[in-house]
Amino acid sequence: MKKNILIIAVICSVLILSCGKNKKADDNDAYVNYKEVKTPDFNADSAYYFVKTQCDFGPRTPQSKAWENCAEFLISYLKTKADTVYVQEFSSALWDGKQVKGRNIIASFNIEATDRVLFASHWDSRMWADHDENPDNHHSPIIGANDGASGVGILLEIARLINLSPQTKQGLDIVLFDLEDQGAPYWAENQPEDQTDWCLGSQYWSQNLHIPYYRAKYGVLLDMVGYKDLRFSKEMQSMGYAQSIMNNIWNIARDLGFDSIFIDDRYSSVMDDHVWINHYAKIPTIDIVQNSADVSFFPYWHTTKDNIDCIDKNSLAVVGKVLLVSFFAAE
Repeated sequence: MKKNILIIAVICSVLILSCGKNKKADDNDAYVNYKEVKTPDFNADSAYYFVKTQCDFGPRTPQSKAWENCAEFLISYLKTKADTVYVQEFSSALWDGKQVKGRNIIASFNIEATDRVLFASHWDSRMWADHDENPDNHHSPIIGANDGASGVGILLEIARLINLSPQTKQGLDIVLFDLEDQGAPYWAENQPEDQTDWCLGSQYWSQNLHIPYYRAKYGVLLDMVGYKDLRFSKEMQSMGYAQSIMNNIWNIARDLGFDSIFIDDRYSSVMDDHVWINHYAKIPTIDIVQNSADVSFFPYWHTTKDNIDCIDKNSLAVVGKVLLVSFFAAE
């Protein structure tokens, strides 16, 4: 995941036109005490295991052995939990023109339900540690424990819990995007100004939905959600596209006692998978993404130190609980 900038003119115009759009609807919503919403118990140890399992494969860079092995693990595990698993294979050009293969993995639960929710994360890890403090590492791949594996680990635990909740009437689709984190490194000569070299898997999925006319009433994207010093503020693209959803997620966090983590403050726009879900698939989707106060995202972003030592079980539990409440409260 990418730079903190406003993206392209079309998206900027949506953001401007959308600001304040949902305020009245928020004000008129009936009050819900989200602390009272019944959900399965999120198991932080289980989520941590899923994060560590991904990291143990090694850097999940395009077409590497670790990438292949991790894909097989994700697909095999989700097939034991979901009603249906779709593997969407595609190819795309990187910033330098090189063609690489990608795999988006989609797990669907309660497939007959027309009322659906979308949870997403990316499962690849970056090919270049271009923000490492050691210049010798700038061409080395990263493990991506927080930037990638943390969100996937939470969603695999949610998949386990939804599988144990047969009474659920609402449909859920978990989408694991590939080729999210392979945008041009800072040392590259060719830097696409529109940042379309990032988030290749979500660009493909959003224009080639896994089933025709797929719809979800809202989506939540997770990115860098396992760091020990967890901090989220309201990312501006999310506020532009899906203000009422973001406000609702923050209200859930407040009721659960996590308002010191989900800060009621706005954060500059980020290029991430939610941009393309909103722009092409037209599914109102927000981004829950680490926003450290004094650095870009978190201290080990795009460095070789983004390993399992970055991951805190309590952080995984906080985000997992918020997502579970949002899902079960929406039924």
